[in-house]
Amino acid sequence: MSPLIGFALPVLLAIFLQTMYGAVDMLIVGQFSEAAQLSAVSTGSWVMQTVTSAIVGLSMGTTIILGQRIGEGKQEEAGRAVGVSICLFAVIGIAVTVLLELLAVPITVMMKVPQAAFESTVSYLRICAAGAVFIVAYNVIGSVFRGVGDSRMPLLTVSIACAGNIAGDLLFVGVFHMAAAGAAAATVLAQAFSVILSALVIRRRSLPFPFRRRYIRLERNIAARIIKLGFPIALQDVLVSVSFLAITAIVNTLGVIASAGVGVAEKICGFILLVPSAFMQSISAFVAQNVGARKPGRAKRALLYSILVSLGIGVFLAWFAFFHGDVLAGIFNKDSRVIAAAADYLKAYAVDCLLVSFMFCFTGYFNGCGKTAFVMLQGIAGAFGVRIPVSYLMSQIVPVSLFRIGLATPASTLLQIVLCAGYYIWIEKRAAAGAR
Repeated sequence: MSPLIGFALPVLLAIFLQTMYGAVDMLIVGQFSEAAQLSAVSTGSWVMQTVTSAIVGLSMGTTIILGQRIGEGKQEEAGRAVGVSICLFAVIGIAVTVLLELLAVPITVMMKVPQAAFESTVSYLRICAAGAVFIVAYNVIGSVFRGVGDSRMPLLTVSIACAGNIAGDLLFVGVFHMAAAGAAAATVLAQAFSVILSALVIRRRSLPFPFRRRYIRLERNIAARIIKLGFPIALQDVLVSVSFLAITAIVNTLGVIASAGVGVAEKICGFILLVPSAFMQSISAFVAQNVGARKPGRAKRALLYSILVSLGIGVFLAWFAFFHGDVLAGIFNKDSRVIAAAADYLKAYAVDCLLVSFMFCFTGYFNGCGKTAFVMLQGIAGAFGVRIPVSYLMSQIVPVSLFRIGLATPASTLLQIVLCAGYYIWIEKRAAAGAR
């Protein structure tokens, strides 16, 4: 418990600041601009979250390989994996920039963005696309240090980025009144500043593995291993984000107020789910190192402790979100209609807050074990088997209720818990049979 909590706390603080990073955009735009600009930031940030999910998922391949190699005592292979990751993700960053610049308008059309927010959404996406290389670098730095068991360096990078984003939002949105475009510019500049400063800090630090310039090249076997481990996680995360994009598109058809309300609620949900999210990331690195060191019992205990801590804190957060969602929403916007819409949607997420304590921790455990293909499959089942169809069906019930639409998320999580529990029992039985 002690080393797990010690590792998870900096991760928790980093995710808190990362959530603040996105929430500040909504908060400041909500205070200085109208609902249409809030809708643009909501939709644009969801698209960028989908892109970021893919990058984070792929970089988990680096985290898992590093954790396992360090657990096995193969330091040189760990250094080579980092060098390959630098090349691989540089290519990915350039590709993301080109694609987003070309597809900004089609994506905005596909998202059924209200006409009042259309141009602002396109601007938001194009400005973020211009800084995609920094977004990639920012997330890869975090994945490398989590893999080596250092959760403090990612905390430093996100602290720098969060402070820069707040300053940028106040300047571009509050002073220059650039609204959604200003929020996007602040995001890109903050991450660029964080990457540059982090690189300078890293150069002065000693790493737990040898790293040489010649390692920075595309070795086919290592790159293939990173992609093999990371791609299922990336695909699952992207498809989950796509399912939330589908919900956003459904809500966008209900008008600017509903769109802005759900956007505010989603940002609040990031804070509600902080603890299970932190344990999901922590367990991945913790379990990977213990699997590499052949200590499966310790990995299983980490799963149990993570679930218990997440659930204990989740009970209080679920109660507060269900009964006092309007108080939380009022922090982000002064429009009573937006606050009411956000509070209605938050009630459904209060239910999900209890369920993700199990699902997120199971996901982190399976990632650390290298069972990323299963993680992908259960995520797809939840997103496309439950979340999208249920949200669409609920949107057809008149009068439309954002609470009913939001219930699609806990319904999806419940299915994923059943699948995870079943898979855990199955692999335990296989392991027991093999031991005999």
